[in-house]
Amino acid sequence: MEYEKLFTPMNIGKVQIKNRIVMSPMLMGFGRFDGCPTEKMMNYYEERAKGGVGLIITEITRVNDTHGATAFAQLSMSRDENAEAFKEFAERIHRHGCKVFVQLHHPGRQNMGLLMGTVPLSIAMDRAFPFYQKALYKVVPVGKKLMQRHLVPKVYAPSVCERSYFADSDMRAFSKRQIEALVNEFADAAVRVKKSGADGVELHAAHGYLIQQFLSPNTNKRTDEYGGSLENRMRFLLNIIKEIRQRCGDFPIVVRLSADECYSFIGKPEKGYTLSEGVEMAKRLEQAGIDAIDVSSAAYDTFNYWLEPTSFECGWRKYMAKAVKEAVSVPVLAANLIRSPEQAEKQLEDGVQDFISLGRPNIADPQWANKVKEGRQEDIKRCICCLYCIESMQNNAYKGTHGRCSVNPKIGREETPLKKNGGGRKVIVAGAGPAGLMAAQLLKEREFDVTVLEKANRAGGQLLLASESEYKKKTAWCVEDLLTACKKSGVEIKYNTPAEKELIQKYKPYAVIIACGGEAAVPASVKGSERAYTSTDILSNSVSLKGKTVAVIGSGMTGLETAEKLAKDNKVIVVEMAGEIAPGTWMQHRDDALSRLKKYDVSFLTNFKLTEIDEKGVVLTSSDKRQIKCLPCDETVFAVGVKSNNKLYEDLKGKFEKIYNIGDSNEPGRIAQATNSAYETVMKIN
Repeated sequence: MEYEKLFTPMNIGKVQIKNRIVMSPMLMGFGRFDGCPTEKMMNYYEERAKGGVGLIITEITRVNDTHGATAFAQLSMSRDENAEAFKEFAERIHRHGCKVFVQLHHPGRQNMGLLMGTVPLSIAMDRAFPFYQKALYKVVPVGKKLMQRHLVPKVYAPSVCERSYFADSDMRAFSKRQIEALVNEFADAAVRVKKSGADGVELHAAHGYLIQQFLSPNTNKRTDEYGGSLENRMRFLLNIIKEIRQRCGDFPIVVRLSADECYSFIGKPEKGYTLSEGVEMAKRLEQAGIDAIDVSSAAYDTFNYWLEPTSFECGWRKYMAKAVKEAVSVPVLAANLIRSPEQAEKQLEDGVQDFISLGRPNIADPQWANKVKEGRQEDIKRCICCLYCIESMQNNAYKGTHGRCSVNPKIGREETPLKKNGGGRKVIVAGAGPAGLMAAQLLKEREFDVTVLEKANRAGGQLLLASESEYKKKTAWCVEDLLTACKKSGVEIKYNTPAEKELIQKYKPYAVIIACGGEAAVPASVKGSERAYTSTDILSNSVSLKGKTVAVIGSGMTGLETAEKLAKDNKVIVVEMAGEIAPGTWMQHRDDALSRLKKYDVSFLTNFKLTEIDEKGVVLTSSDKRQIKCLPCDETVFAVGVKSNNKLYEDLKGKFEKIYNIGDSNEPGRIAQATNSAYETVMKIN
């Protein structure tokens, strides 16, 4: 397939884009307090420009330091020095025939009280005291606790309304004078973008940020000329467009618009606006003279309907982009959960959109566009929609570091090449799960001679259990893509071959990497634990239960997935020792799983710990040890995590000069931890 449409140039305003592939905006946390790009940030973006995309739209870029910052480490166009600093950024993108637009943004009620008024101080302190940044991140946990207790300044919003599900910040309303000042700040920022050598701007009017908060009747309760009717709710955005156009001339302006707030998908159709009003907004934006519309959907309150977890079907929301495209004549950009070049080309041919926005796919594989153009689409490392990019970015923002990717451990290390000094030396890898395969692929890139020994008859390890679920099929892509890379590079994989000391010694390896994974944990402290099954038994289909009352012990993601599978044919009670369901789980995954469990009669019991299993059921003790509950059930299933399968490593330790233990075999974790440990291990082998 030649993908003719995908590689046909098209203009946005007077700027020609060499193909239809756009890297959409995603904050990863590579910036610095003053909002100027760091070397690491420029390396990250330039790698995607080298990869062949036609247009890069930067991450959220603030226009106001006092109340408009959304992270410590983000881009800014709030001061003239930011424009000067961005010149090198733009030049590095342009070297590769790629264009760059800057996304202008204000978080509104999505802001954190911790950032209100503190950014200018942090900029000054960071310049005066080299140790300031490290000191700040040490006290940030205290700030987080203050935010949780609402003991921080209120954030600004169009009006006081319900707190955001995600940010949960108290708020105060902008005055009309402040709104007018902010319009000018957006225009000032656009002028700086133009001076920097960038090619255009995008106004972020989606995902529940400030501009969309003005658009939505759910968050805009104003009674003046900025609230009420659609005309009034659009006034703030239209005034920004008008001011930018007056001051920047024909400089391209794109608006990223949530065409539907998607409240109906979470059972709250009375809230927000729907697609019909979103289409009307798009028409009025075209009339205002913008050059393109970047169609998205939802807000943070409906998070999963704009940044989808793995359960969502590819292209599920393309109807929104098509509705907008049929109503306007300017180009339409859209993401639409596109994961293959075939899907991208089809949606262009069908008139769904004019440009293909690939956010997470370009994190996972910066060479996505080049691989397609060169006919190597089978080499693409596909995004598996695991959401680790945003989860890690959010968590790491409080630590002074950046987001990561489960399938691409090179994120943030773009400047570090793999040394090709293996010299054909032999390395044995025990285990063909994500950690083992990633290690094998990287070792082969370094020109080692690699053999993988796998005791099972196929690759995947624990990941195979997850991909058995009809809602997590994409997770198997990780193994499939690693296998493709290994096979094409000449890695030898031997199945049905346990890694034993005598066999490994026959190879006389230069190094040995143990990646034997883990297995479902069974707490030995529980009396009668031998009566129970594990989540592995259920998810692997080795045990089938029907017509039973089943207690699932543990409500992490494995527990919820196990409960869902059992609930189709059984009555299920999920027992969790913590005070909440799925503690420590990224809330998008929890919400996704719980939304499906609603259709089953699943019960949840929190603050209880399993102490005994007998013939009648389970005995539970409350967290405060004041209550003992006997819960009748027919079967019990443990879903309390994974324990390392590190016996081989312990047996071989000391037998080889260079031996490493990675992935779950070393420490139970997720795909990202497995692939990252493989990368770091391979990089340190001399």
